Amino acid sequence: MPQITVDYSAPLDRRGFALALHPIVVETVDTRLDACKTRFREVEELVVADGSTHDAVVHVEIALLPGRTDEVKARLSEAVLDLLPHHLKEKEGVRLSAEVRDLEPSYRKV
Repeated sequence: MPQITVDYSAPLDRRGFALALHPIVVETVDTRLDACKTRFREVEELVVADGSTHDAVVHVEIALLPGRTDEVKARLSEAVLDLLPHHLKEKEGVRLSAEVRDLEPSYRKV
């Protein structure tokens, strides 16, 4: 925990983004740096709206153990959206989104 997943089709400095994001997560939700884990999934095909443009997306999902308020989760989402543009190699036509949610009660780790 936190489990961070980044789906992206835009050119993204993945390592730089993760290394910048982890301290923000630690500060915002009061967790440990060594608990942050980020994985990246490249989106090979994407259709936005009627498909007439060549838009790209970056969607960041952060899953946390329950207990954070909606306000804290919203603050973290905003921080993610503020950070992302600094790690994009191209910004034109890129749609950014972020979601912070609770992990399901079935979550386990070893």
